Amino acid sequence: MTGKDTKPWIDALRNAMPGADVREWGHTDVAPADYVLVWKSDPVTLRKRTGLKAIFNVGAGVDWILKAVEQDPTVVSRDVPIYRIEDAGMASQMVEYATYATLRSFRRFDAYEQQQREGVWQPLAVHTAGEFIVGVLGLGSLGAAVASRLASFGFQVRGYSRSPKRLDGVRCFSGKDEWSSFVQGAHVLINLLPNTPETLGVLNAQTFQRLAKGAHVVNLARGEHLVETDLLSAIEHGQLSGATLDVFMHEPLPAGHPFWKEPRICMTPHISAQTRLGESVEQMVRKIDEIEHGRTPTGRVDVLRGY
Repeated sequence: MTGKDTKPWIDALRNAMPGADVREWGHTDVAPADYVLVWKSDPVTLRKRTGLKAIFNVGAGVDWILKAVEQDPTVVSRDVPIYRIEDAGMASQMVEYATYATLRSFRRFDAYEQQQREGVWQPLAVHTAGEFIVGVLGLGSLGAAVASRLASFGFQVRGYSRSPKRLDGVRCFSGKDEWSSFVQGAHVLINLLPNTPETLGVLNAQTFQRLAKGAHVVNLARGEHLVETDLLSAIEHGQLSGATLDVFMHEPLPAGHPFWKEPRICMTPHISAQTRLGESVEQMVRKIDEIEHGRTPTGRVDVLRGY
């Protein structure tokens, strides 16, 4: 589990599953296992492991493990199901973050922060909520939660997904034919798409040009979705008023990256929705029990779709 302390997870699983053999599975451990819990782990650890009943990914994003399998099919058998953590407290955190970013743009707090730095006292014109268009890219469990909450503020909320969806208070769009209508004139665009080859670079110059002048972009999904040079150019030329970014192409963000010096970009270190240990362990234990009793748990990753 790259970047995570394994001990709390091991202790929690042992407490939740008395009698189970729970251990850290390193390169030198050749003993078999029924289930494995991973997060951005070294793919070599999984290679040629036989007898696995399931792999549990600690988090909603599974792009890292699917990419590893694509590059080296021997990493894990395609017969072994991969399950992602569903919500486990992430939806409420994502809603909080997206709401903050949207309200900051809607009430023009970003502009007032700049005025404060410059010593300027000048009230600014604002939209009414009913005039303010918010687009949510991706209507999975996280995106749907965000879209529904923002609709409760009275915003014109649009949602976009690969296949048709229905969501109360949200105007839903799907497929390539409806992309232009979805993005056109939006004042805030929030990205919560899965990271797949089809969504790579979706936040680009063409997308930005279709947004309302002075729009704000919020990326909470993956750094690969954003064309960084296009974002900087759109901000410099005034098409975008700024951006709120929680994810980046390279993490941690390199010290010399131009984002650090752009005051109109608000950044956080990939903390918009963090995995909560207790809820995640409870969910995994429940799914293991379902598998052991011949049932199919929810949250299985569609390897072909990439999420």
